[in-house]
Amino acid sequence: MTPQQIELVQTSFKKVVPIAGTAADLFYGRLFEIAPEVRPMFPEDMREQKTKLMAMLGTAVTNLHKLETILPAVKALGERHKGYGVTAAHYAPVGAALLWTLEKGLGPDFTPDVKAAWTETYTALAGVMTSA
Repeated sequence: MTPQQIELVQTSFKKVVPIAGTAADLFYGRLFEIAPEVRPMFPEDMREQKTKLMAMLGTAVTNLHKLETILPAVKALGERHKGYGVTAAHYAPVGAALLWTLEKGLGPDFTPDVKAAWTETYTALAGVMTSA
């Protein structure tokens, strides 16, 4: 990732933070719509899961400029997900749901450059998780 891409992701995420609850609702709603087979992997009550999602995204985004410090945690997250039955094929709909959520949440601020930066970010982090 380039420094400019990191800046775009970090700046755009600051605009998502105030609507974190709505963003989490949008994300999981979209994920379960496009990949209903993953719904059983999640608890019935999604409140805690939604909080964890936004916290994890916040940590990852905040530390993109020093990726090496979060890679062990990202890898451990991938290992935990594997234990839940997550396969490499599950990462594509998660990425699609994330980009869709950002598009809805950011509106006109979701420019092609912002989309490209988030795509690069997700691809890099998902690559670490799937290699775990």
